[in-house]
Amino acid sequence: MAQKQTSIREQTRSVVRSLLARTAIELFATHGYDNTTLDEVATAAGVSRRTLFNYFSSKEDLALGGLSEQGELIAERFAQRPADEDCWASLRAAFQAIEEIETTPEHRLEIVTLLFGNESLRAGHAEKQARWQDLLAPLIEPRLPDSGHRALQARAIAAAAITCLQAANQEWARLGGRADLFDLYDTAVQAIRRPA
Repeated sequence: MAQKQTSIREQTRSVVRSLLARTAIELFATHGYDNTTLDEVATAAGVSRRTLFNYFSSKEDLALGGLSEQGELIAERFAQRPADEDCWASLRAAFQAIEEIETTPEHRLEIVTLLFGNESLRAGHAEKQARWQDLLAPLIEPRLPDSGHRALQARAIAAAAITCLQAANQEWARLGGRADLFDLYDTAVQAIRRPA
């Protein structure tokens, strides 16, 4: 019974957190990140500022909070891929978890445009994605040929793949969402994997 109550609390917390983040993103997209206060977000969401801080530690966390969960989901999906599959194919499949997030293409475009259109958010986004590298590199490493540089190679592959995804997202936003994100990702990966 206690376990069921804990699960319900966690689900409720997740739903409330998602609704607060969505409200914030809508305000950020409409009024600009720098022009929107946390008090305005709390008011629009119908909660107190204190309640808002129970779910998010800062304004940046409110805008970028979902990236941590995305990174964990991507790492989980990578770990589920066949061990003998090419790392790049596994990374592409794992990154597709991003498209499973329940949102409309218009809302996703708002978020991506917001992230890359604000300098502090762009820096925070890069920092969160660096944590993805920390999650992915140890999963990539055992798939690489044994060498003294295997850990370095795994980090380089993870960093390069994340950078390709970021470049694809930026291009997707520049095109107004009128392209397939993973076609753009494939183009970015081909550019760095092309033999010299």
